Amino acid sequence: MTSFSAHLIVIGTSAGGMPALTQLVEQLPATLPAAVLVVQHLSPESSGEPLITRLRRHTGLHCQLAVHNAPLQAGALYLAPPDRHLLVKNDRMLVTKGPRENNYRPAADALFRSAAVAYGPNVIGVVLTGMLHDGTAGLDFIKRCGGTAVVQDPNDAEFPSMPESALRGTDIDYAVPLHLMGRLLQELVGMPSKPLNEASVPDDLKLEASIAERVVGTTDEVNQLGRQVPLTCPECGGALWELKHGKMLRYRCHTGHAFTADGLLDKTQQAMEETLWVALRMMEERKNLLTSMAVRGEGLWSVQQEEKLEEIKRHINRLREFLINGQRQEGYPNENGSEDQAIS
Repeated sequence: MTSFSAHLIVIGTSAGGMPALTQLVEQLPATLPAAVLVVQHLSPESSGEPLITRLRRHTGLHCQLAVHNAPLQAGALYLAPPDRHLLVKNDRMLVTKGPRENNYRPAADALFRSAAVAYGPNVIGVVLTGMLHDGTAGLDFIKRCGGTAVVQDPNDAEFPSMPESALRGTDIDYAVPLHLMGRLLQELVGMPSKPLNEASVPDDLKLEASIAERVVGTTDEVNQLGRQVPLTCPECGGALWELKHGKMLRYRCHTGHAFTADGLLDKTQQAMEETLWVALRMMEERKNLLTSMAVRGEGLWSVQQEEKLEEIKRHINRLREFLINGQRQEGYPNENGSEDQAIS
């Protein structure tokens, strides 16, 4: 392991990431003239150590969990700790518990942005197998600062969603299967580094990076990044700003939560479905209460409860049909595992 060189490789992965990372680091020599920083989506309760232990068995790179304010070293791999963002600045790592981005902490987008601002054209961003959209905006940040964007060929990925999202969202330089990626990365870091021209780093990315380092921003700062829109942050309930820079449509609140448009759509869909399932539960409880009242009642009053009961059954059936059809469109089985069942 040697002192840090000018090249930086940043990797984002999620579902299927453990075997993918293992296969990739097997191809990288201990003498790699670059530092490698990895965001693997982990549960907040995990330690990250099992992944580090597994990676050490397959590579000569010095593998460790990232430590706040520790210096970067060439020939080393640093894994973002669970529930912490990993950022870089001045050849050092920053480990923070900032707001989630695209519902993730650590987030590849946060790492990629800080790397792009700090190292510009000498950054190589890599998105591997995973679900949803993390890393897509990050690769766009890297491209805007003159860096290189690499994705795992979606046909080669166990979970192709993240690579596919990146290919749709920005201009990718290389889309390669995993068994060829190590050689590609060695070729890229073997090229002469380029001087960082700070004037070429977009001001909006500098501002976003500085907000992430401080954990929280201000409304004045976010006003510089975009325009406030009539949408609320699904994480904190605050106002959202639509960002006006770069190729991608993005949103963020002043507390620091950030989303691509696709990520925001997914998050609001989840929140809506949770609300509707609560409503369905309450309707079921009302149906049960009306059933008991109708059975115990007499005459006109009992007939009125029966009418209310039939009405609530119709509402339950409609709501269940809506929820189950929505699950089918997203590729989920319905809660019965087979055919829909009407309320009777």
